Amino acid sequence: MVQLELIPTTITEESTTTFINNMKLPIHRWFRFSAGYSAQWVQHEIIKFREELNQPVVIFDPFAGVGTTLLAGDMCGIRSYGVEAQPFLSRITQAKLGWGADIEKFLDFSNSVYRQAKHSNGDTGDYPTLIKKCFPDDTLAILDNLKKAWSKHNDGSVYSELTWLTITSILRVSSPVGTSQMELIQPKKSKKNFMHPLEAYQSQVQLMAQDMEIFQSQTPKSDSNALLYKGDMRNFSEMPKASINLVITSPPYANNFDYADATRFEMSFWGQIDKWSDLHRIRQNLVISCSHHAQAAGVNMQEVLQSKELNPIQEEIIEVCYKLAEERELHGGKKNYHLMVAGYFFDMVKVLSILRKICTKDAKLCFVVGDSAPYGIYVPVDEWLGRLALNVGFTGYYFEKTRDRNVKWRNRKHRVPLHEGRLWIRG
Repeated sequence: MVQLELIPTTITEESTTTFINNMKLPIHRWFRFSAGYSAQWVQHEIIKFREELNQPVVIFDPFAGVGTTLLAGDMCGIRSYGVEAQPFLSRITQAKLGWGADIEKFLDFSNSVYRQAKHSNGDTGDYPTLIKKCFPDDTLAILDNLKKAWSKHNDGSVYSELTWLTITSILRVSSPVGTSQMELIQPKKSKKNFMHPLEAYQSQVQLMAQDMEIFQSQTPKSDSNALLYKGDMRNFSEMPKASINLVITSPPYANNFDYADATRFEMSFWGQIDKWSDLHRIRQNLVISCSHHAQAAGVNMQEVLQSKELNPIQEEIIEVCYKLAEERELHGGKKNYHLMVAGYFFDMVKVLSILRKICTKDAKLCFVVGDSAPYGIYVPVDEWLGRLALNVGFTGYYFEKTRDRNVKWRNRKHRVPLHEGRLWIRG
């Protein structure tokens, strides 16, 4: 039996704010999502905080992503809650939280899908252009067999959702095209190593069954103790006041990464979107963190910058946003970074206000964040978020840098040094 390390001893300080160690951990490794942080580090912080507090810990993740914090809570045997606005990520996380399901029933369900898919004739005609660019016809036909076999067996059960995640997890390893550092698909690039879909499916089923066995044998409870809400944290109202004493999360970075686009490949395969513009309906529930989202959302920069919620950083953010508005005119793309920065902090102060209401007075919050420099104009994200936190009623903050970013200058648009780390906020 593989032993899962409850208290981490091998992770480095630099790796605590990256996802990379999670790809070796049961359950976490079921779906690769780069915008994350170390699950073992979260477990360490839970244990440390429980010892400091000497009372039950209830943890909350306002940007649950693929469930890193919630699964770490399960490993530590505590109650956890999360919110995720990106519907595809939310479904992935909910499937992961089914780790306590009957393993034999999962194997029976997934094998039934496999047997039907093996003897079916797939159709490649109805798939979006992106999917057709990413798979040869024979490979796509086999994946279509799996998809249709799953649809026929789908009964909404946890076993069905685990099998849905199995198919979702093998899409990239079955494709000969490349993937960028932040998981964006690259149809014009190719990779040497990819798997036959049916072989990938069987391998993933066995991995998931093994991981479920590990989790079930090593967690304090036999089933997940997490509750995931599908919703927008900017107007979330489900949690009672003063019910949370620990928050560990990584909010979107204000660096123009499109969190809706991160799973466009998978969503296209499942027929949830057809083209890039379809992502706009997904973005509308997300914190603004990319320029085209800010434009589509109709951010009124002057109105936002004059809002009382941004008073603690008002002078500085006005200067930065107007510099960005001027700088964009000198660039061919004319990206709306000025709207993005204004919209990002206006959205994040809404989140901080809600967190202040649901957190206890002795709560501890940790945001894994990175700063930003669109068009080479520096945005001190951690400092501004800390001051906004004080303004909504939190009592203190400090920042721990874990690593430098933007130090490899190749293909970079600017040479402004950036960092990443943990913004700690006290109730």
